[in-house]
Amino acid sequence: MKLRIEKAIYGGAGLARAEGKAVFVPFTLPGEVVEARVTEDKRSYATAEVEAVAEASASRVAAQCPYFGECGGCHYQHAEYAAQVEMKAAILRETLERARVKEIPEIAAVTAEPFGYRNRIRLHAGRNPFSLCYKKRNSRVNLAVETCPIAAPVLQRAMEALHREGEKLGLGQWAREIEFFVSDDERTLMMALWTERRAEEAEGELTRLWARLGEMTPKFAGAAVFAMEKERRAPRVLAKAGEGSLRYGAGGRRYRVSPGSFFQVNRFLTERLVSLVTGGEHGSAAWDLYAGVGLFSVPLAETFAEVTAVETGTSALGDLRENLRGTKHRVIQAETAVFLRQAAERGGNAPDLVVVDPPRDGLGAAATTYLGKIRPRRITYVSCDPATMSRDVAALLESGYRLAQMHLVDLFPQTFHLESVTHLMLG
Repeated sequence: MKLRIEKAIYGGAGLARAEGKAVFVPFTLPGEVVEARVTEDKRSYATAEVEAVAEASASRVAAQCPYFGECGGCHYQHAEYAAQVEMKAAILRETLERARVKEIPEIAAVTAEPFGYRNRIRLHAGRNPFSLCYKKRNSRVNLAVETCPIAAPVLQRAMEALHREGEKLGLGQWAREIEFFVSDDERTLMMALWTERRAEEAEGELTRLWARLGEMTPKFAGAAVFAMEKERRAPRVLAKAGEGSLRYGAGGRRYRVSPGSFFQVNRFLTERLVSLVTGGEHGSAAWDLYAGVGLFSVPLAETFAEVTAVETGTSALGDLRENLRGTKHRVIQAETAVFLRQAAERGGNAPDLVVVDPPRDGLGAAATTYLGKIRPRRITYVSCDPATMSRDVAALLESGYRLAQMHLVDLFPQTFHLESVTHLMLG
C-alpha cells in the first residue's frame, strides 16, 4: 500500500493511517510517501515494512553503518541528526500531553557528536566460527558485526582485535556475552564476560585469556567473568584479572567504576548531564535515589551539608562508597519505594532536593505518593523513558509541584531512546 507518514512515534517507527487504521512503518520520516508491505495486521493497528520511498524527506540521508536496518541497535541512521533531535522533542512533548501534563515549558535540547559516542558496548559471542554479534532487528538471532560506528574508536579497535584472535582463544566455546568499557580519556579498557561455566572453569579460561589480552592491545586494565543467571538481579562474579575497576573522569571528578556497575554511556554528554542535574543546587540536605556509583551524589556532596545516596546494586554500592569517601554522606542499600515509605513514616524535615534516575519502569505510584507526602522543595527527574516519566510527573503535579525546566539530553543518537531531565518545584 502507499502511505504518507504523519509523524515519528516512540520505538523508532513512523505513523501512517490506512482506512482509519494506524500503520507503523520503521525507517521512515515525517512527511514521506512510501510503498509499504503489511507484515502484521491487528484489529486496531498494523505494522509494515518499506518497499520503496516514493517521496523522500529532505532530512533523509544514507546510513553510515553497513548493518543498519538488519541490526536491532539503531533506528534513525536514515535521518540527518537535526531531524532526529526534532523528532525526539516532538515525541517527548506529545507523551507529556497524553499524560495530561499541562503548562509544559520549552524543551531545550542538549546534543553532541552523534557518532563514536558510546563508552560501553555489549556483544553476544557467536561460535563455530567465533564472532562478535548484536541481535538482528525484532529477533533473537545473532548478527555478526565487525564495526559499530556509534562506539568509541578504541572500542572498535578492541572489536577488531578480538575478531582476529577470538577463534584461536576459543572464546566462542565458553563466553556468551562480552562487554567493553573505556575510560573518558580512552586510555583504559575494562572487559566483562558472561558464561554458563562453573567458577573453577571460568577462572581458568580468564587466566588464559588475560595472558593474551596485553599482546592484542595494551589498553586492557582488567577483566571479570560473570555467571549467566537470568533470575539474579545482581551479577555474580566468577573470576577477575588485572585491575578491579577503572577511573572515569567527568566534570573534574574521578569516579571508580567496576565491571557490572552502571555508568552513563555517552562519553560526550556525561559532564553536561551532571551539570544539568546538580549545577547551582545547594542546601542542607539532598537525596540521590537510584544513585549508582554516585555520578550525581559526588557533586551534590560538594554543595550540600549532607547527601543521602540510595542504591540496591551490590557492585555499584562498593563504588558509591569509595566515590563518596571523605564527604558528609549516608549510603543506604534499599529499594527506593521502601526508603521513601520509611522516610514518610518517620516524618521530620524534608530534603531541599531529591534527584531520581530510575530505570525504564520509572518511579511508580508508591514512590510518587511518598514523595508527595515528604514534599522536598525541589525534585529533579532524570528519565530514559518518556512514558513512565510523564506518568510520574503527572502524579507529582497532582501533589502540588510545578514544572520549572525540561531538557532533552540526547544520550543515544541514531536510536529512538531519549533521556530527559525535568526540574520540579514545590508550589
